[in-house]
Formats: sequence, structure tokens, C-alpha cells
Amino acid sequence: MLRKTLLAAALLAVFGCGSPTPPKSPTITWETYRMDGSRTGVQHLTARNTMETAFGTISDGVYTSPNGRTFKDNEVSRCAAILMDAQSAIASKKKVIGTTAAQMRIEEPQCELSNMYIDALMKRVAALTGKKIDVGLTNFGGIRTELEQGDVMVEDIEAMFPFNNTLVYVPIRGRDLKVVLDSMAVRKWEVVGGIKARVKDKKVVSATIGGAPISDDKVYGVATISFLLNNGDGISLAPLSVGDYIDTHERIDTCMLNYVRALTAAGKKISYQKDDRIVKE
Repeated sequence: MLRKTLLAAALLAVFGCGSPTPPKSPTITWETYRMDGSRTGVQHLTARNTMETAFGTISDGVYTSPNGRTFKDNEVSRCAAILMDAQSAIASKKKVIGTTAAQMRIEEPQCELSNMYIDALMKRVAALTGKKIDVGLTNFGGIRTELEQGDVMVEDIEAMFPFNNTLVYVPIRGRDLKVVLDSMAVRKWEVVGGIKARVKDKKVVSATIGGAPISDDKVYGVATISFLLNNGDGISLAPLSVGDYIDTHERIDTCMLNYVRALTAAGKKISYQKDDRIVKE
């Protein structure tokens, strides 16, 4: 009884007499800002500007942003110091390795950027494995950024392919490739090479490999990436492999960095073209 009385007294002390009313929660308000550099004028550091014009300057503990605002002993000045101190450590990422002839955007079901990527991947897998490559398959989600017109730095390519995915060879029968293509037609078309397909009403109307209809029993050499071996973006190629697949252990960004450097060494700009590999009606 004593315990019940003490409990009742405690409840009364908290809630008062009458119907218990819980205490009100404090009101919280938020103020949001667009991450567009409008407060400080900070820009992305590229091959076309300098650290001073992109990030501003720090002198005697005072940070002066590109738009002239000054900050001292606060979060802004401390973040600026960290950012600017780190630039010397990543200077190699700012090295210009090529030049684009025009802006290269990501567009589905194909674009200059995706076609260049998968065709380069197919050639590299063939070179690394010594296997005949008939088909290339990767995912649009693996292309994380686009390329602006002009100079291209190491970090531009690494930002485009930031994951640790590696180049892989997988031998797959034609009947299983047809299933993969039908699945993509229904949900989302991915990046392909070596294939020409017409798609209508989310169905593959026709598809050829090397100019010939896909043969159910023929085994085709497929160049892909490790992410798509086991349910990456809903695609699982490993279970379809006829025998063992080959992981080259070469990362995508390494492949594409070498591709761009080879173009530059040959005196060529980075450019590519759309074609009729995928036609949606």
C-alpha cells in the first residue's frame, strides 16, 4: 500500500491533479540552405581554376571565401583549413590526362559515354584473358558522373567509376542471355556492347550478336563487372556461367584511366558516338 501511495504521489507531482497531461515537447525549427556555394562562393577545384579562386584563402587564422566573406574561429574556417590542407595530398588526382571534344551526358538506353565505357571494357577483358568477347554488359548505375567539355583530370574518371568493381569474363549460353535481355526490357535497360536489339512495349522484338540471331546453345563470351555476378542491380551472371568465370582483378577506373591516357598519347580527344545497338520504339 505504501508503494502504491508513493507512486500516486509521484504521478501527481509530475502531471498535477485531474487528467494526466504529458509535458509538451520543445518546438524545433529548421533552416535549410542549398549546397550551391552561394554563401561562400566556393567552387569545385578543376583544371580550369586555382585553389584561391575555388576555395579562397587563409591568413592569420582568418578564412576569406571566394565571394569575399570572412570567417574566424568557427566551423566554416576550420572546415576550410582542413579542405585546403588536404589538397597537397591529392595533387596527383588533379593531373590533366585528356580532353573531351564535347560534353558527355548519361542518357538511357545508350549514350556516347556508356557506349565508350562498355566498348573499352570489352577490349580490355579480351586483352587480359585472351578470350573472345562477344558481348559486353554493365549497369548504368555504375557511371556516377558525367564529363564536361574540356580538360579531364584523374579525379574526373575516378569519380565516374568510384567503386571497387573489377573486370570479369563470363561464358554464357544464348538462351540465358535472352532471359537477361528480356528482363532488362521489362524493368530497365542497362549498358550493352556487341548486341543490337529492338525493344517495343517492354519486349525484345529482335536481338543479334555479331550480326547474327542469338543461338540458344551457343556459348558467348561476356565482358562484365564483378558487381553483376550476384544480384547487382538485379542481375546475376555467375549462376549462368558455363564453367568457371574469370575475374581479372583489374578495377574499372584503372581500365578507363588507361583508355583515356592511350587516347591522349595518340593525339586524340575523348569522344564517342551513339549507334543502333539499342532501339526503343
